Amino acid sequence: MTGLPSAWAEGLAAVEAGGGNSEEAAEEAAARILVVEDEAEIAALVAYQLTREGYRVETAPTGSAALDALYRDLPDLLVLDRMLPGVSGDDVLKSVRGDPATRDVPVLVLTAKREQGERIEGLELGADDYLTKPFSPRELVLRVDAMLRRARGDGSVAAAARGGRILRAGELRVDVGAHVVTLREEEIQLTPTEFRLLATLMQRRGRTQSRQRLLAEAWGIDHRSADRMHTRTVDMHVRRLRGKLGVAGECIETVRGFGYRFRSQAD
Repeated sequence: MTGLPSAWAEGLAAVEAGGGNSEEAAEEAAARILVVEDEAEIAALVAYQLTREGYRVETAPTGSAALDALYRDLPDLLVLDRMLPGVSGDDVLKSVRGDPATRDVPVLVLTAKREQGERIEGLELGADDYLTKPFSPRELVLRVDAMLRRARGDGSVAAAARGGRILRAGELRVDVGAHVVTLREEEIQLTPTEFRLLATLMQRRGRTQSRQRLLAEAWGIDHRSADRMHTRTVDMHVRRLRGKLGVAGECIETVRGFGYRFRSQAD
């Protein structure tokens, strides 16, 4: 464990001691998480931190092993390193987002690639969240918790889904319950985060939404945490969403210095 940050070393010591409450969690059919990481010590630390919170965890050391695991037993969430031997993490992410069977799996990228351009690239590939190494184990758990809450459908978008609500703006149609977006009757493939972001904006059409508010609604992060998050994440997802929507993306207006607003094409 030489050279690891102290918080990581403490977690690994606990792994070796066999701590955690995984048996109780298994009885409650906890969410299953696939951790894809080629560094054994980091994989063990992540697995320990998530297991002690009650999650069921499987690890894969390579991209090819990750794809095998994904199709063998679809996880509730994927924690993915971008730099893997052989099949890269980026290739795994592209495969996940390109296959209808796996494209709705939430993906948290956990990587040493920390430059702004690299973060943008990861999010544009379809990551729902991005955490750089070295990381806080507690922050990792909080982000996973938030992502799984979103995937379970907590919040206003979920309420609309339970009501079978359909949102429309010109030729853009969002079936909140089915998680299907169509433009001119052709389906548009969105990541889960992009879908929640669009649905949140359309539900509040004509009202400006701050970046912090969108982080809270589309990412499932409470307002206090959202205030501390790098709101560039929202900007990157909005840019990607606009690109996928084509001309309909012009309905997402930037309110300089504050956030975004969705307007109807008829406005």
